[in-house]
Amino acid sequence: MEFQSTRDVNKKTYSSAQVIKQGLADDGGLFVPCNIPQLAMTDIEELSMRKYYRRTAKILNRFLNDYTIEELKDDCHDAYDGESFPGGAAPIVKLTDSLYSLELWHGPTAAFKDMALQIMPRLLSRALDKTNEKKTALILVATSGDTGKAALEGYRDIDKIKIMVFYPEHGVSSVQKLQMTTQCGNNVNVCGINGNFDDAQNGVKQIFSDKTVAKALADKGYFLSSANSINWGRLAPQIAYYFSAYCDMYNNGTIKLGEKINVCVPTGNFGNIFAAYIAKMMGLPIKKLICASNSNNVLTDFLHTGIYNRNRDFHMTMSPSMDILISSNLERLLYFVAGSEKTLEYMNSLSKSGKYKIDEETKAALDKSFKGYFADEKMTTETIHKYWTEYNYLIDPHTAVAFSCAEQYITETGDTTKTVITSTASPYKFAKDVLAALSDEKPENDIAALDMLNKLTGVEIPYPLRNIDKRQINFKNVIDSKDMLKSVLAYVDKQ
Repeated sequence: MEFQSTRDVNKKTYSSAQVIKQGLADDGGLFVPCNIPQLAMTDIEELSMRKYYRRTAKILNRFLNDYTIEELKDDCHDAYDGESFPGGAAPIVKLTDSLYSLELWHGPTAAFKDMALQIMPRLLSRALDKTNEKKTALILVATSGDTGKAALEGYRDIDKIKIMVFYPEHGVSSVQKLQMTTQCGNNVNVCGINGNFDDAQNGVKQIFSDKTVAKALADKGYFLSSANSINWGRLAPQIAYYFSAYCDMYNNGTIKLGEKINVCVPTGNFGNIFAAYIAKMMGLPIKKLICASNSNNVLTDFLHTGIYNRNRDFHMTMSPSMDILISSNLERLLYFVAGSEKTLEYMNSLSKSGKYKIDEETKAALDKSFKGYFADEKMTTETIHKYWTEYNYLIDPHTAVAFSCAEQYITETGDTTKTVITSTASPYKFAKDVLAALSDEKPENDIAALDMLNKLTGVEIPYPLRNIDKRQINFKNVIDSKDMLKSVLAYVDKQ
């Protein structure tokens, strides 16, 4: 298996270890596999007999040819089968005959990003050895809330790796912010920015694409890499949990082998749903991919019209991890349906004007797999309330967006195909908003809301969030987005 950039019309290839080490292609594109491995129904049946970590190792082995299956099994076991995921990594819960919740938030930061970021640091560490890298990897992360903490926890105190996370100061929940600013570790740094997630993400991309920065860091013994879903090593592990969900549904008799399912994913940066699309291309029987957005519904509009336009009002919502107007991983989808030449054209247009329009052939290809919907704040609140009162099931705002969009899809199409909805965060990460959806109680702050929500529902607070307000704050720095490079260089010089 070799990889290439989404924007490279010359199709230069790279090894799996190299793309995991490098993160972003030199031309600003994203790395993608040159071909998609196929799994037959017999392969899926065999996967169903394995534990989660074995399923993941098998999927990764199809993409990461630089790694032995033994290495992948060891790393997946350490990531998923230990104390980090008490009770199991990705349980699936039946809500109705049509709707099933895939809970991806049982890891050490109570968010789905753990599913990739518990294994990715192990893959990167091996990649450094496999490529004979002598310099230290400097991981730069832009986060809309959950990626930052998951990456900090995953990379904490790993040799030859340092990590710096940027988050929008007023664009994450108080719990998310506390999770990051109280992070411990000798190789971590956290910095808030005055701006939104897109500002943070653009700042990181600019640093990556600046060759003078790369040289300056190299002179200091560092090279840049990424833990965001622009890195294939972050995205590939996400493919596995869609296969795992299907296996579990087959094992418990919910579906027959080969029966198609739908998948609904709350998404902003398009990485999680793109992983499901890769699973579909590999042979997982997925009928429709339902793209769920919040009020920042740039993806919904794109899937309806074929026009991507980030020139619109930005909304700060109760589902902040989806408050994104530049969906980076959409570029990978465009590559697979339109090719590198058109993808380069679209990305250049996005960079220059903030928008692009795909051709009719590309639009038709997307329509075969995707449907897009969105839920505003009122709909999100109503969905949280509905699933608690009707099903005794507590969900966070991001998951509520997905349930709302899945219901909209069923109402519009009449399609009652069994649908897996990715539940991406513990409701306690957004306790204040969840509490407001269920009662008239007014907590003083997000931290007080944790205990109040627990008292109201009896649902246990997950272990990563207990007593979070008692932890020492280690990072207080907040900067303008234009000063991100200066902050990175200062961090390196201080080490």
